[in-house]
Amino acid sequence: MTRRHEQIADTLRRAIADGAYPVGGALPSEAELAAAHAVSRGTVRQAVSALQAEGLIGSRQGARRVVLSTAPSQSFAELRSFAQWARAGGHLPGGLVLDSARGTASGEEAALLQLPLDAPVLRVLRIRTLDGDPVLLERTVYADWIAGAVERLPVDCESVTQRLYEDTGLVFAHGEHHIDAVAAGTVDARQLTVRRGSPLLRVRRTTTTAEGRPVETSDDRYRPGSVVFTVRNSTQANPLTRTTR
Repeated sequence: MTRRHEQIADTLRRAIADGAYPVGGALPSEAELAAAHAVSRGTVRQAVSALQAEGLIGSRQGARRVVLSTAPSQSFAELRSFAQWARAGGHLPGGLVLDSARGTASGEEAALLQLPLDAPVLRVLRIRTLDGDPVLLERTVYADWIAGAVERLPVDCESVTQRLYEDTGLVFAHGEHHIDAVAAGTVDARQLTVRRGSPLLRVRRTTTTAEGRPVETSDDRYRPGSVVFTVRNSTQANPLTRTTR
């Protein structure tokens, strides 16, 4: 059964998405929200904390919480799969394999996966949905040693990460991400329901086991307005590095 604070958080998410609370605008106070939902202020704090963790709202001491974005935010502070991130934010993730084929690694793929040139790999094209809407197109290349386990998964598997752990004990422990923007190609436009040439947020990622063995490398393209990424840094720690192309 869904807990009360989760129901309130979901109601506020929908209100933000629908424009009832626009970006830059303030949410009602804790007391007002508690009265409106007939709950304690502690329950309200749990609800708004979830939205704050998603990057939808922000706050500073002595001021009301302000809407920062209408799209859920994903942080790079920890390595989580798309499905894990979606469920943590109260959303319903989905996925469908559009194409899967064996092939040989290109020079770049071989370098990223630490394989010999022309080593066998598995290429998978997969559409990901959030609450039923297409938001992400994944082009993933798997090393041959895990390819068979990936092929045995159902085409509509919600979380490849979770299923591989359950089936094989594989843990995706480390990830390297490179973020840029690209124009939507023909396949991107058709699957993400955007115009060809539309700007897409691209995240190129390579993940490894705890021992550093590469599992996959992927080119992930996000539909505009579907997700916001956050990177929190300070003068003591800076996880974000700028590089030239």
